[in-house]
Amino acid sequence: MANTWFPQWRKRTGSLEEAVIAPDERLPLGPTIIMGLQHAVAMFGATVLMPLLMGFDANMAILMSGIGTLLFFIIVGGRVPSYLGSSASFVGVVIAVTGYSGHGPNPNIALALGGIIACGAVYTLIGFVVMAVGTRWIEKLMPPVVTGAIVMAIGLNLAPIAVGSVAASMFDSWMAVVTVLCIGGVAVFTRGLMQRLMLLLGLIAAYIIYFVITNVLGLGKSIDFSGITHAAWFGMPSFTSPVFDSHAMLLIVPVAVILIAENLGHIKAVAGMTGKNLDPYLGRAFVGDGLATMLSASMGGTGVTTYAENIGVMSVTKIYSTLIFVAAAVVAILLGFSPKFGALIHTIPGPVLGGASIVVFGLIAVAGARIWLQNNVDLNQNGNLIMVAVTLVLGAGNFSLTFGGFTMGGIGTATFGAILLNALLKSRKVSVIGTDTALKDN
Repeated sequence: MANTWFPQWRKRTGSLEEAVIAPDERLPLGPTIIMGLQHAVAMFGATVLMPLLMGFDANMAILMSGIGTLLFFIIVGGRVPSYLGSSASFVGVVIAVTGYSGHGPNPNIALALGGIIACGAVYTLIGFVVMAVGTRWIEKLMPPVVTGAIVMAIGLNLAPIAVGSVAASMFDSWMAVVTVLCIGGVAVFTRGLMQRLMLLLGLIAAYIIYFVITNVLGLGKSIDFSGITHAAWFGMPSFTSPVFDSHAMLLIVPVAVILIAENLGHIKAVAGMTGKNLDPYLGRAFVGDGLATMLSASMGGTGVTTYAENIGVMSVTKIYSTLIFVAAAVVAILLGFSPKFGALIHTIPGPVLGGASIVVFGLIAVAGARIWLQNNVDLNQNGNLIMVAVTLVLGAGNFSLTFGGFTMGGIGTATFGAILLNALLKSRKVSVIGTDTALKDN
């Protein structure tokens, strides 16, 4: 590990075309700001969408994503290029804890904030353990077959919420379909950065179509822009104090398992792209992400995580300078202090938001399968097969267990069930049920 906390960023001069910029290199000020803007755009869609799905203040989420990214940058010593945005992993448990209806501000947000802080604290503690002993124990406790199953179960658990949010009328249902098609069209028929921004661009396209159908043609509920007119350009976002409820905290804390797996995968991906060994900074990264989550929730923001969207931008641009993320964070902080920007976000129609949530929750489920494929998980083994099968049904069916006065919902039972079943069944390997029942030791 380096002797100094921060690297000595070397200024890159000359032609930047087709150049690979290392994490410890820096661009001139102009290109740094431009690249920072691009990364701010890349994180924008999901960072705004996740708080809206939970009833959080989007302005606060954007603001705290910027502050959290700066905190992460400091803790990892500017050596891990990452942006921290709103995590989708919290959506299901937050909705379960608060009973959020899916429309407008969440009246029980304080309960969720206390749980998110508890999750961040556990995450931070695990980060300190990793700094002391490494990550091998995590890889044994949560191998790819487990993390993939948990991630997929979360996506499936959210499916009824997404579909229910657009079931109020046939008009809402069809507009959700239009939104899905818009996002899918951007994902399939564009290339480069536009493809990476499929959520944002698809949402904008669906928004325009909705505006034409309702405000112009008079079919359905029109968009009300009066809030934008009366909102100030600059002002403070709405702060909310957390409430620490044991039930909410126990329900949300298991999300730390997902954040660890997610962050671990992201940093391994960045290490592969940059050719840098980032393993010495994994513990710091967990601590930085955990502390950023705690800080965000203490102000009324969402839990945060490293963003695959920005990793995608780096893979396209080949520019990995960590200073670019400082510029992106500053852009996010400025947006967070604009009530007019927040008012614009709140004009997004419910059916459009619901259609986007169908895509997002589906992508979460598919991300679990991607983990299996990338790590060559063998589902021909009965131990893996049983663990995955039970985990998916527990999550999708929202299976609950009650312990005294505490009830653990589907995401919690799926998470702990996957870890427990893997520990119990991994010592014996068999071929797929019905084809070969011969047991053999590991």
